[in-house]
Amino acid sequence: MAGEGDEAVRLQKVLAAAGVGSRRACEELIAAGRVEVDGRIVREMGTRVDPRRAVVRVDGVRVATAPASVYLALNKPVGVLSTMSDDRGRPCVGDYVVGRSERLFHVGRLDADTEGLLLLTNDGELAHRLVHPSYEVPKTYLVELIGPLPRDVGAQLRAGVELDDGPASVDSFKVVGRTDNRLAVELIVHEGRNRLVRRMMDAVGYPVQRLARVRMGPVELGQLRTGRTRVLSPSEVGALYAAVGL
Repeated sequence: MAGEGDEAVRLQKVLAAAGVGSRRACEELIAAGRVEVDGRIVREMGTRVDPRRAVVRVDGVRVATAPASVYLALNKPVGVLSTMSDDRGRPCVGDYVVGRSERLFHVGRLDADTEGLLLLTNDGELAHRLVHPSYEVPKTYLVELIGPLPRDVGAQLRAGVELDDGPASVDSFKVVGRTDNRLAVELIVHEGRNRLVRRMMDAVGYPVQRLARVRMGPVELGQLRTGRTRVLSPSEVGALYAAVGL
């Protein structure tokens, strides 16, 4: 809760600014006892909180309340570096958020020749936890391979393969499509080592032809077009918080 000297804002205004709903809808959530501040259910309509410090949850899901917080999904194209700037003028992730006043950074990396979902934010604590190996946030990839593929390849990858920086394994491996001699495989890992998926597939003798990340934790790429960004919904941000224990 906020005291008199803090940057106190009415709770319903904080919720509305965070995208939970209209001011009236947020008042109804508070009256129904569905809003929690710093671990305590709040029903008083005049309650004020400091949005920079308070931990606010609706139906148990945390809401991002800090002013100017930004959470974006980018469908990174092939050939774009996972950096916010490049002194050699090469295409980079920062090119897709030019003009934004916030200092954004990318959550983890995708190789230049890998496309798909990359998260951008100015929430340092969330970004740090999402890439920290101890939180084991799953990452889902679509992999294009040239077949045919022996049935035991998935089992090999689930059991683990030896790489130059230690053993690695997948959480899940399944064929999701076939066209002539090409296969589409969905693969899930929770590590973030450099070029991990490509190196694992090389280790079992089936080099990656095309690679795209389609999901990170609870956030899906969906129908987002290549080179476009979208703002994450409050429920997606809340799910990311939950995934890393915030």
